Order: sequence, then C-alpha cells, then structure tokens
Amino acid sequence: MIMAGGGSSGLSVLTEVRADAAVEFAGKFCLIDFPLSNCVNSDIYNVAVLTQYRPQTLNTHIGTGTPWDLDLNQGGVHLLQPYRGGAYGDWQKGTADAVRRNLDFVVEQSEEYVLILSGDHIYSMDYRPLINAHIANNADVTICVRNVNSFDTHRYGMLLVSNDQRVYGYEEKPKRSRSCLANMGIYVFRKDFLVKILTEHNFNDFGRDVLPYVIANHHRVFSYYFPGYWADVGNIQSY
Repeated sequence: MIMAGGGSSGLSVLTEVRADAAVEFAGKFCLIDFPLSNCVNSDIYNVAVLTQYRPQTLNTHIGTGTPWDLDLNQGGVHLLQPYRGGAYGDWQKGTADAVRRNLDFVVEQSEEYVLILSGDHIYSMDYRPLINAHIANNADVTICVRNVNSFDTHRYGMLLVSNDQRVYGYEEKPKRSRSCLANMGIYVFRKDFLVKILTEHNFNDFGRDVLPYVIANHHRVFSYYFPGYWADVGNIQSY
C-alpha cells in the first residue's frame, strides 16, 4: 500500500495543484514511479495507491498501470480514493488512519503480509529480502531503517535496536537521539496483526502512534537495514 495522499507545504509551488507523489522528477517521471517500479521489480503485482490531496494529476499519471505492467485482471494497481460520506467522510488524519479507512480492501486480499510505502521517496530497492527477513524473524512488524547524521535526527523517527535487530525503543523526531538509525517509512506487517491493531485502536499515524505502541507493548518489531541511496523529498532543498 503506497501512501500518496499528502500535499507538503514544504514543496511550495510544486504541490499547489498536485500531491507530493505526483511531483515531476527528471522531466517525464513522477515521485510515485519509484515505489511502483520497486514493487514490480520485487515481483509485487498487487498494489494499492491511497490518494487524498489533489489526486487528479496522480490518477492520470498512473492510469491503469500499463507503464509498470500493472494493468492486470487479478491484482494490478488499485487507486483508493478517500471517502466523501458516511462514517469515513472527513479528512484522513494520517497514514494509519488512511489504511484503516481501506481495511475492507486489505481484508479482501489473499496475501498474508502488507507492505506499506511512501509515495514521495527517491530510492531503488528490492523488497524481497526485507519481506524474507520479516518472515524469518516471525515478526509482527518490520521497519526499514538507514543511518543518518546526528544533526538530522529531528527530521525522522529514530529506532533503538538490539544486536538481533529487534527494536526496543522509538523516538519520533527527537532533537538528539541515542541512535543513528532512522525510520524510512517502509513497513512490513502481518496482515492479521495490522487489521487487529487498526481495528482495536484509533491510531492516526504509523510513526507517531502505531510504532511506539507496538514497541512499548513488546510485540515482535524488527528493523531491516537499507544501505542504498534514499531521499525523502519533503522540501524544496531536498528536491
């Protein structure tokens, strides 16, 4: 599930008429192309894109998913638009809330695991080793992490990790941190665990709400280190 509903004020005029994930990159691409291409290159062909803020440009760009071979009768790409009425008629309050509003879609899928991604990050990654590590650890949640400099910790959720990669502490955007491992916003959940957590608790955001809760309550939360290039395009300077 790709989180693509945000419109960042940090990107100024670039997101006046489009979502972050629809911001152009290198002329003919959009930021959403990175997670979509990563999914297909990881043999993941059942992809949901969760939209909200000014989705027209993003919807037009993705279309039926043909450029990524996602124009399939079974699986393929699913554009999940926000509800405009009923119980879920208000503005989505965060990433976890966005997934909660689409739990009916999650439950209907046959897969045992849910991969949650951000739609505005620049990186190339094969998700299969991440998923395999999640399965090998019998994890409830696996969080993809990378090293950051000490002066950048205020921009990220920071994880405290033991030698066996199990996560025992989490700090959301601290001014200073005991750790250099930053949350990349890439998660693998056991589907039944994800559904249970989001059904039983009114969590809005994975970083602020879900992760601190599952770590504090000693669920099986593990980290997976990503050594490659990765950039979070949250402002004009990073873009």
